[in-house]
Amino acid sequence: MPILYTTKASATGGRAGRAVSENGVLDVTLTVPKELGGDGATGTNPEQLFAAGYSACFLGALKFVAGQQKVKIPEDAKVTATVGIGPREDGGGFGIEVSLSVHIPGMDKAEAEKLAAAAHIVCPYSHALRTSTEVPVTVA
Repeated sequence: MPILYTTKASATGGRAGRAVSENGVLDVTLTVPKELGGDGATGTNPEQLFAAGYSACFLGALKFVAGQQKVKIPEDAKVTATVGIGPREDGGGFGIEVSLSVHIPGMDKAEAEKLAAAAHIVCPYSHALRTSTEVPVTVA
């Protein structure tokens, strides 16, 4: 596929460290939630970042498909991504569980469901999760 945009972010310190985008606009302190053995310090974590990215991307996809159908999505439309983490049943590490909730004020539920289904096809986060996109890992 032709790549239209590429960005980078790096993390140091793992789950208790710092993550920074290549342009410095994203610069966050990472902390481990109490539920995962952390001390509850103020900061964010990979699951929150994933939830924020997925919800924003999905809302963008929703607006895209609505635009194709000449439907207006109100400014107060909201997508909430819920991301959970836990040990995999195979004992081989951890897995994530993700769900999306779409709220489009003033829109008929059936129409909103059709748009959400179309957005789920278009959204790159949804596509990556659905297709188990292969991620190459290299050591520098």
